[in-house]
Amino acid sequence: MDYNFKNKTYIMGILNVTPDSFSDGGKYNSVDNAIARAKIMIEEGADIIDVGGESTRPNSTKISVDEELLRVIPVIEKIREFVPNISIDSSKSQVIEKAIDAGANIVNDIYGLQNDKRIAKIVAKNKCKIIIMHIKGTPKNMQNNPKYNDLNSEIIDYFNKSIEIARTAGINDENIILDPGIGFGKSVNDNLEIIKNISRFKQLGYPVLLGTSRKSFIGKITDTEISDRLAGSIATISVGILQGVDIVRVHDVKETKQAVKILDKIIGKK
Repeated sequence: MDYNFKNKTYIMGILNVTPDSFSDGGKYNSVDNAIARAKIMIEEGADIIDVGGESTRPNSTKISVDEELLRVIPVIEKIREFVPNISIDSSKSQVIEKAIDAGANIVNDIYGLQNDKRIAKIVAKNKCKIIIMHIKGTPKNMQNNPKYNDLNSEIIDYFNKSIEIARTAGINDENIILDPGIGFGKSVNDNLEIIKNISRFKQLGYPVLLGTSRKSFIGKITDTEISDRLAGSIATISVGILQGVDIVRVHDVKETKQAVKILDKIIGKK
């Protein structure tokens, strides 16, 4: 599928096939439940399904390659029959390689190609899209009092390094998407600063993805539990879309779709 970001904002539906993800861990970690959830999200208006087999919530621990493969590959093989765009949310080259063989056509790497050096070559070989995310630290330690001298400039420097890795491996510019990594080594104020100034990342010349759905900074501001953060999530993506965000990564597809349709009309997308 070709993406035309001038015409619409794309919705990425989150499908965590994990027992321990922060929002929906355990809900979809059987193949049948995951397939059913993917079908619902497509019916509700998702353009992309992002399949993740390893939790990257704060203080999470890594799992083995074999365990991650057991979680994601059967799901991808089944949902490719009705999902045109499948993203594999992984930072392991072995998992990514098998996921692409199974039907994934987007790679979502939380380390932005800077951890596992094989990922860039795999993406280039398969001509997939790559979501380059910014993270400070690792999921295990990223929320241990993160500090920045100049937040947005440091994220841009990180992006530039990742883009150079991508280009050197042979990834075409049109296949690069940037994600500033809300909640990945960021304080509440850091997250707000990123959202308020997200148009700065658009100036790099690549599509930008925003993933704020149900995240803890919304709960801290609004004093709400994870299941009660829809309004806060939509507020954050609205600010992003009005600044040119191209993809929003969400749990609540139906409600987000309605908001996106209105926002796209306001900003003049077709």
